[in-house]
Amino acid sequence: MARKSWHLDRRTFIKGVGAAVMLPYMESMGMSTLTSFAESNTPKRLCFLYFPNGVAMSPGADSKHRQWNWFPHETGTDYELTNSLAPLERHRNNMSILGGLSHPNSRNVLGHMAGDTWLTGGDLRGDKYLNTISVDQVAAQKLSRHTRIPSLTLSTDGGVGYKSRASTLSFDSTGKAIPSEHRQREIFERYFSPNGGGTSSERRKSLQQDQKIVDLVLEDSKRLKRNLGYNDNIKLDEYMSSLNSIEEQVKRNEKWLDVPMKEFDASYINLNVDAKVNPEAYLRSTMDLMILGLQTDITRVMTFMMGREDGMGLFDAFPKLTLDFTSHHGMTHDRATGYQERLGKYDAWLSKQFAYFLDRMENTHDEHGSLLDNTLVMYGSACCSTHNANNYPTILAGGSKLGMNHGSYEIYDPKKVHMADLFVSMLHKIGVETEVFADSTGNLPTL
Repeated sequence: MARKSWHLDRRTFIKGVGAAVMLPYMESMGMSTLTSFAESNTPKRLCFLYFPNGVAMSPGADSKHRQWNWFPHETGTDYELTNSLAPLERHRNNMSILGGLSHPNSRNVLGHMAGDTWLTGGDLRGDKYLNTISVDQVAAQKLSRHTRIPSLTLSTDGGVGYKSRASTLSFDSTGKAIPSEHRQREIFERYFSPNGGGTSSERRKSLQQDQKIVDLVLEDSKRLKRNLGYNDNIKLDEYMSSLNSIEEQVKRNEKWLDVPMKEFDASYINLNVDAKVNPEAYLRSTMDLMILGLQTDITRVMTFMMGREDGMGLFDAFPKLTLDFTSHHGMTHDRATGYQERLGKYDAWLSKQFAYFLDRMENTHDEHGSLLDNTLVMYGSACCSTHNANNYPTILAGGSKLGMNHGSYEIYDPKKVHMADLFVSMLHKIGVETEVFADSTGNLPTL
């Protein structure tokens, strides 16, 4: 197809006042080569956003508190959003509310422990930590061949935490926790700074040096392994496994070194926000980085643990900082008069942040359309109320171009349908064919 008079070059700039600013993608840039590329390599993506400690559950006859129940009171397409989810009203046709889902292995453990298994369905009922691979990493194993990094694992606190108080949602193929990242400026400089802040030759030299260091440490580790006892060998194996991951990423970085990153504008992202001062700005800054990552296609799989379970970490103070309530974990245990409304108001505040994420996803476009159209976004918690790991609050949004048909509230029978069934369906929607995940019984009915 020949260029029409109204077609714009993809690298069109607006020039003036000593500056040049690249235009965002516009439909008039839709040349035949771009169309062909879109048809052959349209990205399919997964995002997971998690909040801890459960939600307001007040389904009784008291109408004053009934409207602060997290779940709607009627199923189907004619449901009404309660106050807790009201900020999501404008997205109701692009999301589904799912009730009755949980992981059978987590239903009878302390609710806070279920956060570790939200994306795995692992069995943590014994003394040993027997977690399994998380669904995001199953997706990353296939989708990573298209991107600079396999996945992006984010949280408000960073690291991995510990059993029942994890600070990450992602677990590798052996069930080991994948460290999360939480400092926005470091995340930006690591993944979005052009050529890592240097020329290609400088970056290649640095990567080669990184590879030499990894090789030397791996070789020395093999020598050391022969002189260690059983327990120390287990620890060393874990260490070597992490080094192998680093080695793989070094090789990946070198492979992508000469592939230019998509141009982007990140001037709107606040990289200096303090979560202890402005929680809303902090959460939105991380969400903005997630959207930038999808827009530039550095990865197609992301997780964001907005808070840890049981009052651990920064998230627990957010209700005090935003609504002048007590700590979040304290609120979920509080049974003083009006507690349902207080907890519901904070649920609504969280819904507002999720609505911001969906707004940005819907209004950010690449050559394939809206980011939300080709992305499945799951939002929720591993507790319906404190210590109750049943009936996970769950919203699935996006994916209109992946075959999703939203707009309803469905409740599933926990004896027949598991949370893992949802994961199998999500994997199928993004082209990752699998018959089973964790304790799944098949695809999620009606999805």
